Amino acid sequence: MDTPTKVILDEREMPRQWYNILADLPHGLRPPLHPATGKPINAADLAAIFPENLIEQEVSQQRWIDIPEPVLEALWLYRPSPLVRARRLEQALGTPAKIYYKNEGVSPAGSHKPNTALPQAYYNKVFGTRRLTTETGAGQWGCALAFACQQFGLECKVYMVRISFDQKPFRKLMMQTWGASCVPSPSMDTRTGREILAKAPDTPGSLGIAISEAVEDAVQTPQTKYALGSVLNHVMLHQTVIGLEAQKQMAKISAYPDVVVACAGGGSNFCGIALPYVRDKIHGKAVQIIAVEPTACPTMTRAPFVYDFGDTAKTTPLLPMHSLGHGFMPAPVHAGGLRYHGMAPIVSQLLIDKLIEARAYPQLKCYAAAMLWCRTEGFIPAPETSHAIAVAIDEAQRAKEEGKEKTILLCWSGHGLMDLKGYEAYMSGKLTDYDLPQEDIDRALAELRDYPKP
Repeated sequence: MDTPTKVILDEREMPRQWYNILADLPHGLRPPLHPATGKPINAADLAAIFPENLIEQEVSQQRWIDIPEPVLEALWLYRPSPLVRARRLEQALGTPAKIYYKNEGVSPAGSHKPNTALPQAYYNKVFGTRRLTTETGAGQWGCALAFACQQFGLECKVYMVRISFDQKPFRKLMMQTWGASCVPSPSMDTRTGREILAKAPDTPGSLGIAISEAVEDAVQTPQTKYALGSVLNHVMLHQTVIGLEAQKQMAKISAYPDVVVACAGGGSNFCGIALPYVRDKIHGKAVQIIAVEPTACPTMTRAPFVYDFGDTAKTTPLLPMHSLGHGFMPAPVHAGGLRYHGMAPIVSQLLIDKLIEARAYPQLKCYAAAMLWCRTEGFIPAPETSHAIAVAIDEAQRAKEEGKEKTILLCWSGHGLMDLKGYEAYMSGKLTDYDLPQEDIDRALAELRDYPKP
């Protein structure tokens, strides 16, 4: 055996700082805009929904930001996470490629999401917040925030996209076990939810709608703030522990990836593993970095780069991002965490700067990849994770065809133990692929024509 199957870091080796890509972006980021004035927002514009200490991180240009000791102690419950060699998958593919995965499924919530949920709960606690609201798609983020709020003594209310609420009832039970309240979105608990249900009582919901409800709740309830699990700069910052650990682990075995891949819905797990490698690429390192999304929600591969709202009710600032339109209603594919209408401004800018590339995969191909993974590596991946696996398999097969050795690193962003209904539907032949029609994109984007241009 040329290298160990698992590379484990000691707790003392875990990064003690987050990496902020804003210090190194070649062209920076375009600023978020106030929807009423069209001018760049300031800290006061965000104060109604975020605490001041997180707003400071959102706009910081500082390259390295210290992780507070209480956050480190909470992260030590499951971090550092293992770097694992997928030997059995390699053997099944007959590839000369080496495939490694960063196993983020080892957290209490089963995904990478606690990496930002814990610091967000901590910063809110020290700011004086008593209650947090949020949205969740597949339920991973809602579970992570429920867990984090329990760790730091905060109340938690989660608005879960209705189709996922129905498909994945145990996610709701996980949140309740950690003391959170979870309701399907759209709900009768907010004005936004009631208005949408009056017009479309059978709507499957969307992350945009759920965000609107959570923000409305936060603004109208005393001592309450809103927490977001993806898209924003401070979330990407917190997730960089993934890639920073991976770099340390690969250095221990004298390895460096030729390809880094992760799925991307809003961008959090992708940025978590990719941003430290993007920094390397900016400074001349040869590495291919791939973000993959579903064909049913092709934000990076088919949507334009625009200013758009982060939610359906248009309560957020206008964000510079690849977007299918804030009114976009996604198909109810099982990868619920990949159904957001927009992509993080950081990821969008990296695409524009050609520092990363994007691919869109259909769900049947991804489930086939997940099944091969299950029957070789054993662990059952979340539907979101299966997209990264599908790309890794394609890259490994390309290495085989070319007769070249290649090192592939993927972010195994979460387990699928709460997603078995999707596997059942796949194995019984009930799932179908869905390519988003261009007319649906055009219709969703029509409202954006009069918005400011990036």
